[in-house]
Amino acid sequence: MKRSQINTVYRQAKACFEANGWTLPPNPKWDITDFGLGEFDKKGLVLINLAEESEYCEKLIYARKNQVTVAHAHKQKKEDIICRTGELILQVWGGHPEEVDQESSVTIRVCGDPRQVKNGGLITLNAGERVTLVPGVYHAFWPGTDECVIGEVSTANDDLNDNFFVDKTIGRFPGIEEDEASEIRLISE
Repeated sequence: MKRSQINTVYRQAKACFEANGWTLPPNPKWDITDFGLGEFDKKGLVLINLAEESEYCEKLIYARKNQVTVAHAHKQKKEDIICRTGELILQVWGGHPEEVDQESSVTIRVCGDPRQVKNGGLITLNAGERVTLVPGVYHAFWPGTDECVIGEVSTANDDLNDNFFVDKTIGRFPGIEEDEASEIRLISE
């Protein structure tokens, strides 16, 4: 990603958080990624680590319409993904999407209640709703509205070793081309 794009996205995310009443902590840890694919507008995400403890973490996430968080799973991390503003669409699989029976279902807790979802099926969350994802459940998500503020509360986070992407060419953090001065420092720097 170009530094100018990172700076622009940072300002957009910050403005969205402020417009929706989300006050950020002092010196938050920003994570802006295109997953190493060079297509941030199609496959990208903005995350802020709000809490990083040995037992749990909390993130605030910003995504725009037509921007997908690519399919992945975790071996260790259990997480709740919460739609804070807008509408969030998730696609889920009970195992690797290329290996599971597409006709079978996986049990996903939505707002605490178990729901049977066909592998590759969609779950739509409105503001205030959440989904609980256990290790091994592959998931992708994207906003159904122009912008979406998303919360994540999970067990301890290890972005370097506990993200397993369907697309093997994906890297968790972007390469950065310095074309202007940095407005923020990213977690990956």
